[in-house]
Amino acid sequence: MFLYPMLNHALRLMNGDIITHMGFFISDLHRQIEQLHKEQFVDATAANIFTVYRGQGLSTGDFAKMSKIKGGLISFNNFLSTSTVRKVSLGFAQDATINPDQVGVLFIMKINPAQSTTPFASIVGISDFQKEEEVLFSMHSVFRIQDIKQMGENNHLFEVNLVLTADNDPELNRLTDCIRKESFPDEEGWYRLGLILINMGQFDKAEDIYQVLLDQRKDDQGQADIYHQLGRIKNAQGKYQEALTFYEKSLVIRQKTLPPNHPDLASSYNNIGNVHDSMGNYPKALSSHEKALEIRQQSLPSNHPDLAGSYNNIGNVHRNMDNYPKALSSHEKALEIKQQSLPPNHPDLATSYNNIGAVYDNMSNYTKARTFYEQAIQIAQQSLPSNHSDLQRYRKNLERIKNKK
Repeated sequence: MFLYPMLNHALRLMNGDIITHMGFFISDLHRQIEQLHKEQFVDATAANIFTVYRGQGLSTGDFAKMSKIKGGLISFNNFLSTSTVRKVSLGFAQDATINPDQVGVLFIMKINPAQSTTPFASIVGISDFQKEEEVLFSMHSVFRIQDIKQMGENNHLFEVNLVLTADNDPELNRLTDCIRKESFPDEEGWYRLGLILINMGQFDKAEDIYQVLLDQRKDDQGQADIYHQLGRIKNAQGKYQEALTFYEKSLVIRQKTLPPNHPDLASSYNNIGNVHDSMGNYPKALSSHEKALEIRQQSLPSNHPDLAGSYNNIGNVHRNMDNYPKALSSHEKALEIKQQSLPPNHPDLATSYNNIGAVYDNMSNYTKARTFYEQAIQIAQQSLPSNHSDLQRYRKNLERIKNKK
């Protein structure tokens, strides 16, 4: 009774403390759902399609964002509790309308168990709430939004029709491939958790993990990787000299143990370049980024996102050096690669549009700057929380030049 809401709260907010301590429970719950799914739907066909419901409140901002992506995809971070009883779920949605800052939403979810992408199972015999006839989905279930419509005269109560995505959905495949790459599938255990904590901005917790791992790992590759991650942490904390020291320790080991065109060497040069850029050492930054780009051109496909990263970083350095034509060229190359390799609403695309806008801004071409800033905002509104610092920065950029000609 207590664990489930606490866990879902942690997953929604990505609370590293709770996730770290409850990792065993997350894994066990997922495995139980997976096992029940296999038992309950082993012979499922398209004729076994059924409907479940979920009622909840959404902030007016989140609801507005969802309304803009009708026909698109929506993902639930947490374990998703649904019911086969419409009346039960509608009650939860109606209760949410009491709060004037919320919209009550009744999700109506059509499920084809023969084509599902996420494990789910009926837990009627297990749940404490037998009357709810609960169906529980594992984390990261993805649905396509079919329709959104107001319920009766209440403009704070809506029903949203969803369809659970299938394995053959091309947009989903592209999105999940991108998510899979960003969730460190090749890493394991505490090392992987450290990477996730870095991406969550919980740097002190990540550093604690890597310091422990550093004492345990005595092999060259392991130590090089850990020094590299400690460098990322210090860089994110603004401790640039410490970051440089860790990155250089990692680079020395990698130069001794890896072939000269190995992608890990490119990562080292890339991150060393970022630190020099932050410290204002632009010639050193440019040299490091160009080494990273050269290795990536030799070792990666021409549309790999890491190549876009190199062009983006080179563009940033040129912009800082007031070399605006070179900056523009580099950022345009980065955008072209991202358009080939990322989903159309990926936040990295917003970054590129903003960077190109910033170069035009520096060149006093405010008409083009506005166009690119607006594109950055449009994408970021679809993919980032409304209070995200990147989205706020893009809006400030546009507001600052709104009346310039």
